[in-house]
Amino acid sequence: MMKVAVMTDSTAYIPADVREKHGIHMVPLSVVFEDESFREELDITTEGFYQKMKESKNLPKTSQPSVGDVAKKFEELSKEYDAVISVHLSSGISGTYQAVVSAGEMVEDIEVHPYDSEISCMAQGFYALEAAELAKAGKTPEEIIKRLDEMKRSVRAYFMVDDLTNLQRGGRLSSTQAMVGGLLQIKPVLHFVDKVIVPFEKIRTRKKAINRIMGLLEEEAAKGHDLRVVFIHGNDKDSAAELEKEFLEKYPDMDTSISYFGPVIGTHVGQGALGVCWHVK
Repeated sequence: MMKVAVMTDSTAYIPADVREKHGIHMVPLSVVFEDESFREELDITTEGFYQKMKESKNLPKTSQPSVGDVAKKFEELSKEYDAVISVHLSSGISGTYQAVVSAGEMVEDIEVHPYDSEISCMAQGFYALEAAELAKAGKTPEEIIKRLDEMKRSVRAYFMVDDLTNLQRGGRLSSTQAMVGGLLQIKPVLHFVDKVIVPFEKIRTRKKAINRIMGLLEEEAAKGHDLRVVFIHGNDKDSAAELEKEFLEKYPDMDTSISYFGPVIGTHVGQGALGVCWHVK
């Protein structure tokens, strides 16, 4: 039987204990303050990051893992596995996926299957967790990828940020979109379309934006689907917990969890961002 490893990058924000439990491997992205680089989760915690961001004059930069580091990781995995499914954040907002494709071409002893989640954060984590479950059940890489593609049809993620400036400055939201109707003054609901971040709807206030996102989730839940749902926050766990509680009061049997925007994604979405993501199980 083929032994299949599952790898992802740090922007899936799967807590270390959960990764360990499911045997998921990880390569980190980094945030760079001035000229000091910190690997996500290894050199800087999420709390430490938001604190540092508050004190820093300039927006940190983010950087993807080097092709060499990824290749080294694949070499290590090849000692134990025949193949690896490697799930990464959207190729539309980061070069990580491309780096993994290049690294995969450099290694001989392991079959590398890079997977573009076309999204990020715990939505990307969903794919890695699903892949890990299937790998454990002895599925082939082809079967696993087929299931991830099926999942992709039902994965939805909507988020709002308190301030669009970072997304615009970091080049993750096109400036034309940020300028349209003084978008910087309002709280648009954002989502991923064709691998990039675009406004879903222009909304004036934080509260209305959150209500709109919850409305979209409840519309989906009302269809009677069995959903896996995650509430994601930028250094504001109370707000995420509040939304989870509200949702569970109406749908007590749903599988919900809370996750966060860690340093790399937090650089772009900033403090106070909130997102909700789900897929049909």
